[in-house]
Amino acid sequence: MAALRTSTPRLLLCSTIPSLRPSIAIRTYATVEETLSKPIKAAGESLSATQPPLSEKHTTTIPDPNKSDENAATKTFHIYRWSPDRPTEKPKMQSYTLDLNKTGPMMLDALIRIKNEVDPTLTFRRSCREGICGSCAMNIDGVNTLACLCRIPTDTKVESRIYPLPHTYVVKDLVPDLTLFYKQYKSIKPYLQKEGRPEDGRENRQSPSDRKKLDGLYECILCACCSTSCPSYWWNSEQYLGPAVLLQSYRWLADSRDEFKAERKAALDNSMSLYRCHTILNCSRTCPKGLNPGKAIAEIKKSMAFA
Repeated sequence: MAALRTSTPRLLLCSTIPSLRPSIAIRTYATVEETLSKPIKAAGESLSATQPPLSEKHTTTIPDPNKSDENAATKTFHIYRWSPDRPTEKPKMQSYTLDLNKTGPMMLDALIRIKNEVDPTLTFRRSCREGICGSCAMNIDGVNTLACLCRIPTDTKVESRIYPLPHTYVVKDLVPDLTLFYKQYKSIKPYLQKEGRPEDGRENRQSPSDRKKLDGLYECILCACCSTSCPSYWWNSEQYLGPAVLLQSYRWLADSRDEFKAERKAALDNSMSLYRCHTILNCSRTCPKGLNPGKAIAEIKKSMAFA
């Protein structure tokens, strides 16, 4: 698979955490021509594309097939393209033009129209269209966000550029490989843990004040926009859990019903899982749901310091 992240020695090392190691022994990635002569070994040692995608200047522009109005508001979209069916070809920026008068207001509307009417080979994830599922997370005009919540700038002179989430391996076009991200999420045991059931046999009750402590935490939709905007996660993604997973971890640390807080903190008590956060706060600035992962990470650090 092509990659947007750069190949550095520490990125090519397999994780030292057993639960986060690749579950399969061999998993090849797409490589550019310069690296074809080098052997590809285990997944953690696979070579990734180290050069940026070909500029839109080197590709043709695919026009809107339904453009007929002289007063059409034509806007250009440059979209990252790469296919595993042609692994030796470098990624490229493909240009498309659309009439905004015939396109919905959101970036996802533009992508769906391109796929339905212009180029059916374009690949991306989408589902709910309401900012709930997190499927359409991508980098739009330099910002990690959800395509279904990102409005198309109405200024037709400004061209839009759409990439997959940065520093992730790419499955195809705008589809990032989030395998490691979900393994990290699984590693924090994101579910309520208790020694036994309530004595009265009913549900695990919680006071309104304790329930309020979960506001700003449970709304996370695991879109990975925050984690893939974090420089610390770019360089240490094999071991640093990242903003999204740490916010989810704090969601359970803050839950008054959970009885395994000591075990949860012990799992984070190492130099990499939590403390690679350097409070850059890209995560809080880019979150499409308006959450604050940086604050959640700070709360975890504070709780561990004064435990």
